[in-house]
Amino acid sequence: MNVISNWEEVPIFDSEEAEGTFWLETRVDVRLMESAVATSGEATDSVTITLRMDPRMLARIKRIARSRYLNYQSMIKQWLGERLESELRDR
Repeated sequence: MNVISNWEEVPIFDSEEAEGTFWLETRVDVRLMESAVATSGEATDSVTITLRMDPRMLARIKRIARSRYLNYQSMIKQWLGERLESELRDR
């Protein structure tokens, strides 16, 4: 079994079959996985804010999040991140 110790060792795959074959024969080094979790920007650089929102809108957001098996706050952060990237790309 091959062990990768650097994310750059993961190739760009031509197909799902090639990716499946790669991961059948390869595993990620435990230290690499631990460092990925430990350096997560979301966990270390998080700031608490207060946001006032229409209760009906919040209820709808929570319903969507539940249907996707997500925490509604995480989903809101994901949406904001995607929109931010889109706005920055369009400049």
